[in-house]
Amino acid sequence: MSDYLPAGLRFASDTEWLALWGAGFILLALLALLMERRRHRRNRVRRPDNVGWVPWTGMFLSCAIVGGGMLAVTLPKLLGH
Repeated sequence: MSDYLPAGLRFASDTEWLALWGAGFILLALLALLMERRRHRRNRVRRPDNVGWVPWTGMFLSCAIVGGGMLAVTLPKLLGH
């Protein structure tokens, strides 16, 4: 598997990998927040029945908690304490 990774990530420790996954979850949470905002600002006059099916708020909360937890766990090690 390490043959497929970029040179900077081949020697990343488990802590660095966990921090990268945490940052990815935070980015996914921000995307879900943006999509929830977009759903609330839609034009309800033209398409009142088209409300969507994705639970953006739940997705935001889940991803924010998981990503924040991952970053909180890795922060002391990344700071060198």
